[in-house]
Amino acid sequence: MKNYAMKKIAAILVTVCALPAAAGAENWNGYRIPETGTSVDIPSSIFTEQAGRPDGYGMQYRTSDGRADLTVQAVPNDGSSPAAFLSRKNPPSGIIYKRIAPRFFVVSSTRRGKIWYDRCNFGRRYVHCVLINYPAAEKRQWDAVVTRVSRTLSGG
Repeated sequence: MKNYAMKKIAAILVTVCALPAAAGAENWNGYRIPETGTSVDIPSSIFTEQAGRPDGYGMQYRTSDGRADLTVQAVPNDGSSPAAFLSRKNPPSGIIYKRIAPRFFVVSSTRRGKIWYDRCNFGRRYVHCVLINYPAAEKRQWDAVVTRVSRTLSGG
């Protein structure tokens, strides 16, 4: 029983130590998509691995343990409103947070134990998006990261 308790404590400590720093101790780097002018600050000390390319332009990143990912993406703007663009993407039902404005939208919800957060800003030629997925159990630790990423998203 003692070994089981020690293993459980060790597992909890590993999980807590792997969470993003809440006090802003992350290393941040600007990421820019040259073709579209999309730019955003990314916590490079959290999202350490490239995970492929999304549709359009951009890059996908993930944490070293794969528990969270971030996508920066730009796609051509076909003139759709943010509401129409979001509707075409068929977001899952049960969205917890949704804000649609004339030049952007933000949606967020939970699915399979993860929070997903999507923000897209609409420029003249491109829709500039950031998509973040992270464990719902770590919401408080991720709040500052998600806020900074969202606030720094801009397009050319």
